[in-house]
Amino acid sequence: MKNEFTPYDRSLKLKELGFDEPCFGYYYTLNGKDWKFADNHEYYEIDDQLVIGSKFTLLAPTFSQAFRWFREKYGLAGLIEIGTQEYSFFVFDEKTDSRKVTSSMNGTYEEAELACLDKLIEIVESKNK
Repeated sequence: MKNEFTPYDRSLKLKELGFDEPCFGYYYTLNGKDWKFADNHEYYEIDDQLVIGSKFTLLAPTFSQAFRWFREKYGLAGLIEIGTQEYSFFVFDEKTDSRKVTSSMNGTYEEAELACLDKLIEIVESKNK
């Protein structure tokens, strides 16, 4: 199941952009440094002092949750396409009814999905500067 959730570094960037939706997964630390992944079921087995939403936890959205959040909050749709032996992704700006970015790559669907998420984060970070 862990592959369904955004990696720690992307989850942190999403938090910095304002993502705060309820999630089934999260990252936690007991010492402030070593972050580990857990889902809500594992929460009760970790430590009584761990509180969701504290400085010891970080929400981990699923990829579909992150993509939906970008659509709803910023009007940016990230889409993955499969072509002849390559994957493509593009970011569609729903407000202007146009493609913002298109990129092709050899690799897996998951790599294209992660690259698309990175591009969405980059676009919003540059807007917020």
